[in-house]
Amino acid sequence: MLDTTPLTLAVDHFADRLRAAPQSRLQRGAAAEALALARELSLRAQRLESPSEPPREMPDAGMFAAADQIMVAAHDLAVVLQDETQLEEAVGLVAEAQKKAGV
Repeated sequence: MLDTTPLTLAVDHFADRLRAAPQSRLQRGAAAEALALARELSLRAQRLESPSEPPREMPDAGMFAAADQIMVAAHDLAVVLQDETQLEEAVGLVAEAQKKAGV
């Protein structure tokens, strides 16, 4: 079984930063960046889990839900990751999104 701890730690850190961010920072793009990440992680999980089914887009639940959305999407992805390369890509996506979000 693949150890997905690097992904869950990276997402936990990003989510904590989002939760601690002021509303103004979330409005300036941090929440939008988090939602984009959640949607990408969710899409990857769906493609691995059910490649023959069309993926569903994660809805925008508002800026204050963005941290929870990335947590859910990342944990869903962690369950279905198959190899180290996929894990490294996911961790890289989280790091890139956190950098863009500025949190």
